[in-house]
Formats: sequence, C-alpha cells, structure tokens
Amino acid sequence: MIKRCYYEILEVERTADQETIKKAYRRMALQYHPDRNPDDAEAEDRFKEAAEAYEVLRDPEKRQLYDTYGHDGLKNTGFQGFSGMGDIFSTFGDLFEGLFGGAFGGGPSGNPGGPRPGRDLRYDLELTLEQIATGFSETITIQREAACSECNGTGQAGGEEPMVCQVCGGQGQVARAQGLFRVVTTCPQCRGEGRVVTNPCDNCRGRGRVREEKEINVQIPAGIAHGQRLRMRAEGEGGYNGGEPGDLYVVIHEARHKVFERQGKDLYRRLEVSMFQAALGQEVAVDTLVDGSQPMSIPAGSDTGEVVRVKGQGLPGLRGERRGDMYVQLLVRTPRKLNKRQRELMEELAALGDAEAAPLADEEPGPKSRKKKKRGLFSK
Repeated sequence: MIKRCYYEILEVERTADQETIKKAYRRMALQYHPDRNPDDAEAEDRFKEAAEAYEVLRDPEKRQLYDTYGHDGLKNTGFQGFSGMGDIFSTFGDLFEGLFGGAFGGGPSGNPGGPRPGRDLRYDLELTLEQIATGFSETITIQREAACSECNGTGQAGGEEPMVCQVCGGQGQVARAQGLFRVVTTCPQCRGEGRVVTNPCDNCRGRGRVREEKEINVQIPAGIAHGQRLRMRAEGEGGYNGGEPGDLYVVIHEARHKVFERQGKDLYRRLEVSMFQAALGQEVAVDTLVDGSQPMSIPAGSDTGEVVRVKGQGLPGLRGERRGDMYVQLLVRTPRKLNKRQRELMEELAALGDAEAAPLADEEPGPKSRKKKKRGLFSK
C-alpha cells in the first residue's frame, strides 16, 4: 500500500516546528483513538498512521532523511513503520503521559518516597463582643498527626530506612496491560509509598506517624470580625518523609450579644426612656460595651425609634483605626399606672393641647412630624 505524506497525515506544513507537530499529533490521536471509535477499522488505521508520522517527524535525523529521500530514505535506518499497537505505546509513553495525565503509556513519574507537606488544620473559636472589643490571648487544644519521634517518621524500628518496594521498584505505581493500553495504578504492596517497612516501630506500629494533642496560644487582635481567620504557621499536621508541616487556621465566630448588635466597627442597642425624659430632653446614663455607664443627652421632643449617636463607644479598628460609634435607639415608655395627682397633671397638660399629636377622628389631618426616624439596623 502506498504510504501517504507524513506532513499531510498530521495536517501541518513542511516548515512546522516540533511544538506544532506535537500538538497536531495529539489532536489526531484524540480524534481517532480506538476507545472513541470502537469497531471502526478506518479510525484505527488513521490512529496508527498518525503515530508513525509523528515518530518520524519528531526525530531530527529521521525527518531530514524523509525530507530528502522520502519514505525510501528511512529504510536504511531500519525503520519499517509500526506493526501493532504495542509498538506505538512503547515508543510514545512520554507523549501519552502528558496527554492523559500519566494514565497511559510510559511508566510512573514523581518521587513517592520524597518529602511531602502536612495537611492544614482548622479550629473554630467563638468569641464574645467584649473579647473582640479588647483583644485577648486564648490557649486552644488541637488534635493532629505528627512524625513519630521514636523512628523519625520512617515507621522502621530504630529509625532505619525502609526497604525499597520490590514490586514497583520504589516508584509507588505499577503498570499493566489492559487492551490497547498500559494502565498505571497504585502499587498494592507499598500502597504508593515506594518503600516497605520490614521491622515496624512499636510506637507508631510502622505508620511513621502518631496522633498527638497540643496546646497552642492564640493572640486575638481587637476588632477582629466574624468569619475572619488567623493563620498559625507550621501548627498543622506534620509533613511526610521530612516535609514541611501544614498550617493551622483559627476561624472566628462572634457570639450573639443580648444587648448589642454589631455593624462593622459600630454598635447598636435600644434604651427605654420615660415620656417625660423624651419630651423635656434630659441627660441619662447608658451602659456601653467596655467603658461601663456613660452619660448621653436625649434631645427634647424625641419620639420612639429616634436614634442618638454616642461617639467613640463602638469597636476598635483591626488595624489601629479609631473606634466606631454606638447608636442608641430610643423606646419611649408610656406610664400605665398613674396616681391621682399625676392624672390631674396629665389632664391639665392634655387640655393645653399638643399641636403634633394625632388628630381626633372628626378633625382634618395635621402636618407631618417634623422628625424622621433613622433607618438602618433598627428599621424593620
């Protein structure tokens, strides 16, 4: 059968560089792969044809002979094309490893017995608003895996090095033929480690790792927010085969407060005041989060729902910015029980009239209130 031009097979120009040729072959291999075209003899022939073309054009010496003398020029090199699929996979293992992620073709790669970093760990820590406002130091206890101190993490008694696995030759993987492919799997003897413990350490039973409990001091900065996390370097699980330990991440959770609500650096709360304090305007004492009771002035004529700002009584900034403010929503309390004298005074006050009070049923609606409630966290 007359052989087709290798450049025509791969659909590339004669001046194509090696990278272009390699990409073209990968495209053809995927298009005509037997698994994608079952029982299609033509696709299998095209697949073999593309493999043969790539074998020649990827080799500078073979390519030069082919460019000069054509197919006949390759006969002097002993190259006779491909007789079967086995020849393809033995020759193109490196290409298929890159193409299919190491699942086909060439042998296993990497160093299974080399150093590997340990896993990162997470610890959830709940804080009160008082703790967040001031910052503090907390000692936490974590459970983690670490290298065994008795065998230095080798799993072998006395700290000796384990033997190289005889099944996989220390690669941690084995390859077997499966139809048209050589499939790479984890070695069943060493479980991917590449080494076999023959004299297990009594302390870790040959695992090379032990479970330990450790106390760690965590410095909580003032002003930290819900959901933020603190990174404790090298406080995670120990590495493997001398690898670096992982990190510990402390995730902050803010506990719900019975009085205060938080919005960024600002705090919000409610405060009951008497109708007389709201009407006349007075200075009252209000409890803050950290500084105890502080004076606050109620503007005369305040209504329920109006908000008074107390500067500097919020939370500190995480990066040293000024403290936020506290916003106090007023809840005007109407007295339910009046003695005789109080009732007389209230009746006298009512007789004088209130221009801003709600109109009676037979009156025309009066002007709207001169003040608006502050919308925000308190609005419903």
